[in-house]
Amino acid sequence: MPVNMAGCTTDCVETPISICFQKFGRFVGTYPWWFFISPLVISAVLGSGFYFLEDREANDIEDQFTPVNGPAKLERQFVQQNFPQNDSVFSNQRLYTDGVYASFIAVARSSNILTDAVFQELVTLDRKVKELNVSMGHEALTFEGLCARRYKKCTPNKILDIYKYYGNDLETTELTFPFFRFGFSYIFLGYSVGGVNIKSSVIKSAKAVRLFYFLKEDNRSRTDLWLNEFLKVFPSNLSLNFIKVTHSTSLSRQVEFEANTKDVIPLFSITYVIAIAFSILSCLRFDCVRNKVWVATFGVFSAGLAVLSSFGMMLHIGVPFVMTVANSPFLILGIGVDDMFILISCWQQTNVHDRVESRLSNTYKEAAISITITTFTDVLAFYIGLMTPFRSVRSFCLYTSTSILFCYIYSITFFGAFLVLNGRRENSNKHWLTCKEVPEECPVGQSKWYELCCVGGAYDPHTGTEVVQPMNHFFKKYYGPFLMKSWTKVFVIVLYCIYLIISIYGCFQIQEGIELRNLAADDSYVVKYYDNEKAYFSEYGPNIMVVIRREFPYWDEKYMSDLETCIEDFKNLSFIEKDIFTSWIKSYKYYGYHAKLNLSAEDVFKDNLGRFLRFYSDFKQDVNFTNNSIYASRFFVQTVNISTALDEMNMLNKLRETAQKCPVPLLVYHPAFIYHDQYAVIVSNTIQNIAVTTAVMLLISLLLIPNPLCSLWVTFSIASVIVGVTGFMALWDVHLDTISMIILVVCIGFSVDFSAHISYAFVSNKKPSANEKAVEALFNLGYPILQGAVSTILGVVVLSASKNYIFRTFFKIMFLVIFFGLLHGLTFIPVFLTFFEMCSGTPAKNKSGPEEQAMKNSHTNNIQAKAKDGELKENHTFPPDNHRTCQSQPCSAIWMTTDNNHHVQDNYMCVASTIPMFRVNSQTYEVRMYTPSDDAMLRVKQQSNLAIKIVLGNSNHIQDSNVPTLNGSDLSIL
Repeated sequence: MPVNMAGCTTDCVETPISICFQKFGRFVGTYPWWFFISPLVISAVLGSGFYFLEDREANDIEDQFTPVNGPAKLERQFVQQNFPQNDSVFSNQRLYTDGVYASFIAVARSSNILTDAVFQELVTLDRKVKELNVSMGHEALTFEGLCARRYKKCTPNKILDIYKYYGNDLETTELTFPFFRFGFSYIFLGYSVGGVNIKSSVIKSAKAVRLFYFLKEDNRSRTDLWLNEFLKVFPSNLSLNFIKVTHSTSLSRQVEFEANTKDVIPLFSITYVIAIAFSILSCLRFDCVRNKVWVATFGVFSAGLAVLSSFGMMLHIGVPFVMTVANSPFLILGIGVDDMFILISCWQQTNVHDRVESRLSNTYKEAAISITITTFTDVLAFYIGLMTPFRSVRSFCLYTSTSILFCYIYSITFFGAFLVLNGRRENSNKHWLTCKEVPEECPVGQSKWYELCCVGGAYDPHTGTEVVQPMNHFFKKYYGPFLMKSWTKVFVIVLYCIYLIISIYGCFQIQEGIELRNLAADDSYVVKYYDNEKAYFSEYGPNIMVVIRREFPYWDEKYMSDLETCIEDFKNLSFIEKDIFTSWIKSYKYYGYHAKLNLSAEDVFKDNLGRFLRFYSDFKQDVNFTNNSIYASRFFVQTVNISTALDEMNMLNKLRETAQKCPVPLLVYHPAFIYHDQYAVIVSNTIQNIAVTTAVMLLISLLLIPNPLCSLWVTFSIASVIVGVTGFMALWDVHLDTISMIILVVCIGFSVDFSAHISYAFVSNKKPSANEKAVEALFNLGYPILQGAVSTILGVVVLSASKNYIFRTFFKIMFLVIFFGLLHGLTFIPVFLTFFEMCSGTPAKNKSGPEEQAMKNSHTNNIQAKAKDGELKENHTFPPDNHRTCQSQPCSAIWMTTDNNHHVQDNYMCVASTIPMFRVNSQTYEVRMYTPSDDAMLRVKQQSNLAIKIVLGNSNHIQDSNVPTLNGSDLSIL
C-alpha cells in the first residue's frame, strides 16, 4: 500500500478497510431485506434477556461503589476475626459495621432544645418507637424483642436518661460537654447533643438532639421488617409543636438508592420522543421524494434495537445490572444518531442515477472509516474502563461498550438496508408518505402547495447528487471562509488560551469522592437527615480503631515506649482530639498500679489480664487474649471537625501514613473507611484509565487516519477536552467520584468522535491548500457533526430534570463533553490543522506530476465550463441536463473497445452519465477515470495518434462535434 511521507500521509490500513466496506455496502445493497429483517429477529431473541432483569439487579452500595478488595475491607476482615461482637454487652463504638438502627434528629424550633417542653415531646417520640410492632407470621416483632442489649437491657439513649433523672431541673443543670459525669460514669454527649453553645465546658444552649435505636444483627430479615415498618409509620405519624424531626435507618440509604431507578424510566421515554422529533426535523426536506423522515425514524429505531440486543445479551450472560447502567441508553441514542447523520450525509453525496447498491457502496466507502474510528475508540475506552476497581463502573462499561458495538453493527446492516429500500423508492420517484409516483416537474398552472406536496425528485444537475442542504452551504460559504481569515485564527488562538487557563484553574479546585447523601433523591427524607447531621453533629467525627495486629510484648518497657510514641503521633494529628482516648492497656496499668502488680513481668502481666478483662467487659472486646497469648488488641482515638469529602480523604490518608511509620505493626479502621477508600484510588485510577485510553486512541488514529501528524492532533484534542471537562465540572460543583470517572472515560471516546471526523475529512479531500481543505471538511461533515452533537445533548438533557445526583451529574459532564468536543471539532481543530501545510498532503508547487503537466498543455477552452452558481469546474465539461444514461441498455460499466464491440457504435463508447469529458492533444500522459457505478478504472496510455471518442450516455443524443477526444493506443480496464 502506498505511503507518502512527503505529503505526511499513509493509507496502508485505511485503504483496505475502505475497499472492504465498499464491497460490503454493495452486498448489503444487493440483499437489503436480509439485513433489514435479521437485526429485528436477533433483537427479539436477545431482548428476552430482560426477563432476568430483576434477578440481575445489583445495587448494593458497598459492593458497587467501593473499591473491590479495598484496604478497609481487608482491615474489617481482620477486626471481625480478632474482635467478635459481644451481643450481651453492646457497644456501638466497637462495631465493625454500620450497625442496624433507626435514628431521629430533633431540631428545636426555638433557640434551645434543652427545655422541659421539648424533652416531653422527645419522650413521647421515644415511647412510640418502643411501642412499634409488626407481625411476622404468628409472631409480633417489637423493639424490646429485637433491640441490641447491654447487661440484659435495651441500649438506652443517655440524654433521655439524664432528662428522666433531672426532670424539670434539666434547664438549670450544668451539662458539661463533651463528657458529662452521670452517676459513676462519664457519658459522651458529642454524638447526642448538637449545635451547642459552650462556656467553660458547660452547655448554655443547644439546637439539636439525636436519638439512636440499635437492633441486634443476628437476624436481618426480622430487623429489616421492623425497620421498614418504622419508615412507614413515622413520617405520617408525627405531630410536634416544639421540634422538627428528621429520621433515617440503616436501610434508608440502600432503599432510597434503589428507588432512583423509578425516576429515570419516564425520562427515557421522553428522550426517545425528543430524539425522533429532532432527527425527523433535521432530515426533513421540502421535496416529497427526497424527504428523509422515515430514514431518521429508523435511524433512532436502530439505536433502540442496539440497546435491546446488548442489554438482553448481557442479562442472558448474567452480568449484574447496576443503576448506573440506566444512563447507558441515553448515551447509545446519541452515538447511534450521530452515525446515522454521517451515513445520511455521505448517501446524499452519491449520484442519484446510480443503482442503489452502488450508492450504498460509495456511502460506506466514504463513511465507514469515520464511524469505525469513533466506534472502536468508544468501545476501547469503555473496555479499558473495566480495569477500574469499582464494580458499578465495570458494569456500566461492559453494558455500554457492548451496546456501542451493536449500534455500529446495526448502523451498517439494518440502517444501511433501510437506506437502500428508501433509495429504491426515490429512484422510482415515489412520494415519501403515499408511495405513489409523482412528477419531477410541476405541471403548468399548479400552486406552490401542489409543487411542495406532489412534485419531487430534484437533484443537482451538475454533480448528480441530491441538492445540498442550506446548513452545508452555510459551512462552506460563510462559516468556513470566516474561520480561515487571519484575524479569526488569531481570535481562535486567544479563545483557546482563555479556555485552557480556566480549565487548568478548575482542575486544581476539584474535590474527590461521592457524598452518601447524593445516592438518594433530592426530596428524600434521608437527605434532610444527612443535612441536619452535617449541620449540627459534624464537630465530632468517627471514633477510630487503632489495632496492633500482631503479638506484641506489652510488658516490655522498651517496646511500650515505641508504642507510646506512635500513640502521641496519632494524638498530634490536627483532626484528633487529644483528651478523648480509649485504651485497655492504659486502664490495665492503672489497675495494676492500684493492685500493686508488677506488670513489667510477662507472667504477672498475663496471669492478671484475664481477671481484669472479666471485670471490665468493654475492654474484653478490645483484646484477643487466647491460649495465654495476645494476638491482637486495639485502642481508640476521636476525630473532630470532619465535615467534607476533603476532610475525610485527608483523615484517612494521615491515619494510614501514621500507622505505617510506626515500628509497631498497626492498622486503622472504622466502618466509614469502606466508603472512604474511594479517595485512595479514584484519582490514580482515573489518570491510569485516561492515559491508557489516550495511548490506544493515538494508535487507532495513526492506523486509520492516513496522516500521522493529524493523528497527533486528534490525540491533542482528547487531552484538551479532558482538561476542559475536568476543570469546568469542578467549577460546576461536580466532584471526582465513581460517577464522574465513568463519564471522563466517555469523554475520551466523544472527543475522538468530533476531532476524528473533521481530521479524516481534512486529510482525505483533494483540495490543494490547507485552508481549502479545512473549508471542504466543514462543508462535508460540519452539519452532520453539529446534528450528532445536538442530538446527543437532547438525549441527555432530560436528565437535568432528575431529582437524583447521579443522573444530573451524567447530564452535566456529558454536556461539557459534547460542547467542548464540538468546539474543538468545528473551531479549534480546523484552525490548528491549517497551521501545518504538510498535513494537507498537498505536493509542492514545483513538483507537479505528468497528469498535471498534461492538463496545463491542453486546450482549456474545450475543458472548462461554468456551473449555475458561477463556480469554475476544474477540467470538467458536463453534458446538458437532458443527457441521461444510455436508454437502449444500462451503462453499468466501461467496456473495452477490443472485447465488447457490440457496445460500441461508430467509435463511440457508452460511459455513465456523470463522467467528465476531456480532450488532450498528442502528449505523453496517463489518465485515470472512475465510473460512479462500479469504480472500474479506465487507463489510457498514449503512444500514437489513434483517436478514441468517449461519449456520455447514448451516442444518439450527442453530436460528434461536441465530443472530446482522447488520443491513445491502448484502452484497458484495471
